[in-house]
Amino acid sequence: MVDLLLACHPEPAAVVTLLTSLLVLRAGRGWGAGWVAAAVLAGQCAVGWTNDYVDRDLDQAAQRLDKPLARARAAGDGPGSSRLRPTTLRTAALVALVASVPLSLASGIGFTVAHLTAIAFAMAYNLGLKSTLLSFLPYTVAFGLLPTAVALSLPGPRWPAIWAPVAGALIGAGGHFTQALPDIPADRRLGVLGLPQAIGQRASGAAAALLLLGANATVALGPGSPGPIQLAGVALVAILAAGIVTTALLDRPKLSFRLTLAAATAAVLAFLASGRSLVGAAL
Repeated sequence: MVDLLLACHPEPAAVVTLLTSLLVLRAGRGWGAGWVAAAVLAGQCAVGWTNDYVDRDLDQAAQRLDKPLARARAAGDGPGSSRLRPTTLRTAALVALVASVPLSLASGIGFTVAHLTAIAFAMAYNLGLKSTLLSFLPYTVAFGLLPTAVALSLPGPRWPAIWAPVAGALIGAGGHFTQALPDIPADRRLGVLGLPQAIGQRASGAAAALLLLGANATVALGPGSPGPIQLAGVALVAILAAGIVTTALLDRPKLSFRLTLAAATAAVLAFLASGRSLVGAAL
């Protein structure tokens, strides 16, 4: 059970679910935010489990013992073995994917379309786009759709303000570059050549930092003239962005990714603390 949990990529899944839930609450959904949280968590688990299932041979070849399925396969079957099996992971991914549909429908058709489209792009990444120069596209589109899903989940569905999807897309693209950092050397050896693998670790770290700075500037300036909270958020993300570049140069890719999660969290929390709204025009 622990290995199954770890295989869903729990850190990004938890951060995305929590931040989406906070945005929905701030937008005025009330207790209905629980349905959004459940749908997003199911989608995140489906994507994470699918990623580890599809990449199981690559992860084993790269000796990624931090990946539960690769570690279990390397350990082999012993008497009474309870190791994680590919069939278990595949079944869990399918159950989570199916569950995300009715959970999404509880928040309306608009939310369902936006959320399932985001999941579809994430699945396209898992199933092949990760090995092309368009590897950034699924992250960009999926995270760009997140504010749209939030706005459409409201009892009176609305479009998001234009700056919100732009900021989400920039955060998603930045996250892609740092999430790929730990795998770049092994991916190159195994022929997985997405955009981060093509430009290398240092350039990927720099790209992530610039994209996250752009996202935070969009969050700060998009709703209007920035106040002290927005400016403090920009300063904090600038520090974290410098940390992302530094840790990429020092070959600390996992720390770079965690700093990316922190930067995204800081941007969203600064927005929430400002008291402004990401909701735009009515449908």
